[in-house]
Amino acid sequence: MNSERYDYIIIGAGPAGYELAAGLANDGKRVALIEKDSLGGTCLNRGCIPTKCLCASADALTAAHEAARFGVECQTPTLDFTAVRHRVDQVVATLTDGIKALLAKTDLYHGEARLLGNGCADVNGQLLEADRIVIATGSRPAVLPVPGAEYALTSDELLSIEQLPASAVIIGGSVIGIEFASVLCAMGVDVTVVEYCKEILPGFDSDVAKRLRTMLSRKGISFVTGAEVTAIRDEGHEVCYKNRKGETSVWADMSVMAVGRRPVLPTGLDAAGVELTQRGFIKVDCDMLTSADGIYAIGDVNGLCMLAHAASAQGRIVAGEEVDLDVIPSAVFCKPEAAMVGLGEDACAARGIACKSIKRNFAANGKALAMGEAEGMAKIVYSPDDGLLLGMQIVGPHAADLIAECAALLHCRATLDTLHSLIHAHPTLSEVLAV
Repeated sequence: MNSERYDYIIIGAGPAGYELAAGLANDGKRVALIEKDSLGGTCLNRGCIPTKCLCASADALTAAHEAARFGVECQTPTLDFTAVRHRVDQVVATLTDGIKALLAKTDLYHGEARLLGNGCADVNGQLLEADRIVIATGSRPAVLPVPGAEYALTSDELLSIEQLPASAVIIGGSVIGIEFASVLCAMGVDVTVVEYCKEILPGFDSDVAKRLRTMLSRKGISFVTGAEVTAIRDEGHEVCYKNRKGETSVWADMSVMAVGRRPVLPTGLDAAGVELTQRGFIKVDCDMLTSADGIYAIGDVNGLCMLAHAASAQGRIVAGEEVDLDVIPSAVFCKPEAAMVGLGEDACAARGIACKSIKRNFAANGKALAMGEAEGMAKIVYSPDDGLLLGMQIVGPHAADLIAECAALLHCRATLDTLHSLIHAHPTLSEVLAV
């Protein structure tokens, strides 16, 4: 079998894989990029971008319904879901073309890679060799091991529906579940969220998550927390669960499984000597190197931080850059948005770290009042010893954008005094961070 020799073989063309491939190729490296599905991976095709398109449509519909509050009279708006899906396809196509242009200097192979060991991989019968192999195969939706689980739609399948249901039960109140709940509710669907933990968004401080849950409840979303799903019956229409009140169920036209994600592992890991963690992800060190010499794993497949921008950052580490993986902001694109970076009070308590916090409400923010979005708050967590900023969490308008300032401050190891000395433009939403 004839072989092709490369400096790098990258398996998976999601954000981690294609950005690394493009950067290495532009630096003069010979790079093979292998993708069995579509360029852009889950993020572009079944995750970040399609869901943000749906969020934009939901926001536009909400704004039209609420236009009279701003002195704008218009006819009762209606939703053309076919047009919404068409716009999603257009945006994805535009970004896919951009990725193709980025990869002009990369050899792209369409097919499923198989690791052979000794720096070799096979794709479609073609043998590839490289000094370094990078696994960036991402993740897929997880499914609860309960009877009838096959009747519930995954997030991938939900993005492919052709018409909206009248009602939906979403199993899981983490990021994916809350985003879909917010979008569907805004589009007129009767939504119930069933969450196993005591509060939604377990990564956030409980008081921040509770504030968001209260705001979403006022918009019409029903929540059942502290509930363990035991079965899905009637071809997905009935979700059975138990909590401290006993066993019961909730009925809807559609059920959606949003309980996290699990890794997509390439074949041949054993042959290559790549070890897994107890959770089934690929084990890596701080340089993203696996247990096998010359083989790296970046992005969701290593389970360190399952966010697209974290995956890209890990790729930069493989390329030799110094990247601060301790400061990774995350956002929830519901309405209102939620975002966080660093440690919250709950996380500090779990780690035995002393901390204090300051809360600032959007109700006192002039820009938020002018926008008609004065609910929500910002929470600033800091060390009582030296004022070092430990983390920030925001629930409110444009939280996903505001968190960038917070990330910059944490990256620079700023203190509460540093934040106090900053001048924020007036009137802007960023003033909610002023102390």
